[in-house]
Amino acid sequence: MTGITTTGTPHLGNYAGAIRPAVAASRRPDVDAFFFLADYHALIKCEDPERIARSRLQIAATWLAAGLDPERVTFYRQSDIPEIPELTWLLTCVTAKGLLNRAHAYKAAVDKNLEAGEDADAGISAGLYMYPVLMAADILAFNAHQVPVGRDQIQHIEMARDIAQRFNHLYGGEFFVLPEAAIEEQVATLPGLDGRKMSKSYDNTIPLFEGGTRALREAVMRIVTDSRLPGEPKDAQGSALYSIYRAFASEAESADFRRALEQGMAWGEAKERLFHRLEAELAPMRARYEELIARPAQIEAILDEGARKARAVAAPFLARLREAVGLRAPRDGARTTTASTAAAPRPPRLVSFRDEDGRFRFRLLDSAGEECLLSRPFADPKAAGTVQKRLRAGDAARLRDEGPRFVLELDGEVVAEAPAPAEPGAREAARTHLMKVLAELREQSEAKGGH
Repeated sequence: MTGITTTGTPHLGNYAGAIRPAVAASRRPDVDAFFFLADYHALIKCEDPERIARSRLQIAATWLAAGLDPERVTFYRQSDIPEIPELTWLLTCVTAKGLLNRAHAYKAAVDKNLEAGEDADAGISAGLYMYPVLMAADILAFNAHQVPVGRDQIQHIEMARDIAQRFNHLYGGEFFVLPEAAIEEQVATLPGLDGRKMSKSYDNTIPLFEGGTRALREAVMRIVTDSRLPGEPKDAQGSALYSIYRAFASEAESADFRRALEQGMAWGEAKERLFHRLEAELAPMRARYEELIARPAQIEAILDEGARKARAVAAPFLARLREAVGLRAPRDGARTTTASTAAAPRPPRLVSFRDEDGRFRFRLLDSAGEECLLSRPFADPKAAGTVQKRLRAGDAARLRDEGPRFVLELDGEVVAEAPAPAEPGAREAARTHLMKVLAELREQSEAKGGH
């Protein structure tokens, strides 16, 4: 699960450090990915409604242009999921104030006030104070196993775990999976125009798509270099140009670029080479981005469908949590039309996850979201993905009875199982339903061209 705060326009550093690796991870067969526009979080930082609305459109278009496939992932706006603020309140009621007092962002704001001789809480909103609970609700509403974050965000994942454990303990059930922070050690951190980390805070960013080819080239030409003349050897390792080039080139290309710098290539020529390398990767995505921005209704349709998929997961889970805390489900008609749409059946699907031992599994869910099969654990995510692909393709799988369970075999090897009712009539009905769901999964794959 990854959230993107909608307060600005993505730049080159965002792409290399977050967008590109996240899109690549979303294509892995062992990942069921959720991506959302964190527009509730944006309200904590920004009071300009036009900026937030514009940023939501730009960020959605950026992720789609960069290759995020809404057919493979669940891509939605946070504010389209009313279960999230509802869960935020349920979690608020079990969250210790002392835990929130220790949040880094809140403590930093307090320290800044005290250093300035102000009241400790001057200018600090309840939204900033409650940010960790809203973030926990984002994660726990879908029981995300892994949340890719920077090291400065690890505390928020730890707080989400603490809140989830507290709820599980108070209400006597394993309602929430305890999420883990996924730290990408190799994620590129790009220098900006002045050599410091590329950041809007320093106003040293290189645009990703906005402004087109001209804006990209102008930004590259403004990257600060030293005063060494053409023909003089350059310090490639200490050069922002080389750091950025390396993030977008192959090892061979990077080695050639470094060698040319160390042999005296002029800074102007180096900037031209960097620009052309960036343009080669970004130009096709920019064309797609401009096409999407020109058709906001297309983006809206994608996000609406993402919200439907997300609420099909969140709504029944919130109903279970309501029951756990002693609240009944709303009466018929109390929900909005969107809620009734979210409850509509969805096609069967395979959902991947990682168990507590670190091994990879998947579940087969029917159209109501009920688990029909649970796979055996796989040490290799590719092996798990291969089995899923074969099930979607309708490869000869054999379902047989084995006492209290059904087992599913491929090539004589057990790949998944399901509990089998003891009563003969119920047992046969369960078997028939399972075979029907497997057939629907195959038909769904065939309708998409086998993908």
